[in-house]
Amino acid sequence: MSIQAINVRNQFRGKVKEIITGDVVSEIDVETPWGIVTSVITTRSVKDLDLKVGSEVVALVKSTEVSIAKL
Repeated sequence: MSIQAINVRNQFRGKVKEIITGDVVSEIDVETPWGIVTSVITTRSVKDLDLKVGSEVVALVKSTEVSIAKL
């Protein structure tokens, strides 16, 4: 499934600015042209997505949830 196929209104492209890694969850700060978007995702997902500072991502915002997809 492509990112375009996901039915989310607010998608913000950006680069990972900071990753604060925890045992179970990690905080991801994404720098976008509109400001910083922060997402809390599982540390396992950070590893599976191979997220690093500088990775190009898209932050998918729905209600109070922010998901991260690597570009």
